Amino acid sequence: MSAEGTDESSWALDPEDESGAVVAAVGRQLKMWREAAGFDRSTFAERMGYGADLTRKIESGTRIPRPEFLDKADEVLGADGKIAAMKLDVEKARYPKKVRDLAKLESAAVEIGSYDNVVVTGLLQTEEYARALFGLRRPGFSEDEVERLATARLARQKLIQRHPAPLLTVVQEEAVLRRPIGGKMVLRRQLEHLLEVGRLRTVEIQVMPTVVEEHAGLGSSFTVMRLKDGTTVGHSEVQLASRLIIDPKEVQIMDMRYGMIRAQALTPRESLTFIEKVLGET
Repeated sequence: MSAEGTDESSWALDPEDESGAVVAAVGRQLKMWREAAGFDRSTFAERMGYGADLTRKIESGTRIPRPEFLDKADEVLGADGKIAAMKLDVEKARYPKKVRDLAKLESAAVEIGSYDNVVVTGLLQTEEYARALFGLRRPGFSEDEVERLATARLARQKLIQRHPAPLLTVVQEEAVLRRPIGGKMVLRRQLEHLLEVGRLRTVEIQVMPTVVEEHAGLGSSFTVMRLKDGTTVGHSEVQLASRLIIDPKEVQIMDMRYGMIRAQALTPRESLTFIEKVLGET
């Protein structure tokens, strides 16, 4: 399974991830502020405009508060910025450790090449599409886990809009563009999004048609990243295992394969025309 598909889900419960302690500490602080202000949970939730159950989960450390929740709590409890300041701590804890590690590599890259043969690559997924993917995972995720993973995936996409942005090249299988994950309307909006970002100067999307006979990427999905310091690393994921590839010989093989895959696929211009055609048929 692709690193951008449901396997990123294996990152939800990392025993080495210290973020749980941060979330628990923020929850305890919030509860102490609430009690010191003389609010029971129901009254506080009503003042906040959020449900009491959500407040309970945040205070118990089982739900990560969004920045706007902390801003509102700061206002309701008269904390004078002390609660809102915890947004900086929560921001990193919001994402699983391995997602943060991958995001660091992507942020240090000047070029990212991604081949995906199962789903739309994570950096180009819409929110609806990402949530639908995580919702398909078995054993199933809780709503909180889906929320956390989808938010983390969308946060990684900020690099596309930064300046200067890395060159992002993506090769997608035709079958991926036709698979209605989340339903037909979710797929249509995903295809429309691909057409939009595919016109950016720093993004090149290529389609590998199913009719192509010669194909160098039948093994699995993978990513090759060229970093600012001149090094090149690879990233691969198969069923519950995420692997960073740094051995020069292995990276060279991945880089070679990716170059061959791009040569065998449609050109970026032909690919956008192809995606438009699929959209019209969807």
